[in-house]
Amino acid sequence: MTPDALRAMPSPQSLADQVSQEIGVSAWTTISQAQVDLFADATDDHQFIHVDPERALRESAFGGPIAHGFLSLSLLTALSQDVLPTFEGAIGINYGFDKVRFLTPVPVGAKVRGRFVLSEFTPRNAREFTTRYAVTVEIEGAARPALVADWITMTILQGSAT
Repeated sequence: MTPDALRAMPSPQSLADQVSQEIGVSAWTTISQAQVDLFADATDDHQFIHVDPERALRESAFGGPIAHGFLSLSLLTALSQDVLPTFEGAIGINYGFDKVRFLTPVPVGAKVRGRFVLSEFTPRNAREFTTRYAVTVEIEGAARPALVADWITMTILQGSAT
């Protein structure tokens, strides 16, 4: 089976039945300096703790460069792609966050993964529903996670809802 087939859900109710359950854990992904540099360029946040490895090693409390907290947060979409369920013909969009906490800096070169627990399923109408996921971004080998977040997504079903 393909990863998409494994994630495909037959109906929104089948997802609603999983409230309070862990939906899945993503694969590990490595945070590279090139990725951090691109994020710095995209957000115009060139603080040395992110983009100057030598200076970060000498002058920061982190022992080297770290990823931006918002980079770690923005990875939720990528981390969720092999974990969160899909519905044929539906589109999913970010709806927002109710809580985000950055708990541990992510060193450049570290591996992170996302752990997703479905905490709420709310129908909006026959074709739309929101989901709330309690997400933890873990750092390989670290005692504490990089971040925890309450992430809300909206799914819009195409055609008739089943």
